[in-house]
Amino acid sequence: MNLKITEDIVASLIRHGRSEEPNEACGYLGAKDGVIDFHIELTNVDAAPDHYTMDPAEQFAAIRAIREQGREVAAVYHTHPETPARPSLEDIRLAHDPNTVYVIVSLMYGVDAVRAYRIKRGVVSDVPLQIVPGVQPATRLPQDVATRKRFSPPARNDG
Repeated sequence: MNLKITEDIVASLIRHGRSEEPNEACGYLGAKDGVIDFHIELTNVDAAPDHYTMDPAEQFAAIRAIREQGREVAAVYHTHPETPARPSLEDIRLAHDPNTVYVIVSLMYGVDAVRAYRIKRGVVSDVPLQIVPGVQPATRLPQDVATRKRFSPPARNDG
């Protein structure tokens, strides 16, 4: 499995991470036609710099919003404010769904900013992640009252 993600979404994930520093930021990534083209920011209810826990109500609302837009849930993402984009021991311990792709965004300078993994029974496997230019046009996702969080759809490419 290869994942593609647009440059603007990577930039949005980094901005989300910076806005939550020193804590980890987290959310979901949605894809259409195999390209991750938007993200949904969720609350890290632990407000911690070394782990995250998503609010269950926000999770359900985010998944519903992704599906309503004709997209698929491509991955869960979170940031590492002070460590590289690789699963921590805590990430590995808490990875319960072997089918989930985990995208980790490092906020450190001088390291790969974003990488993807699967974690199955404590074994970490790289998932190839290709950053692509441009975006696919999409309808702006609505503000979801249940989540009180922001959605980032792709920018329109009118050129």
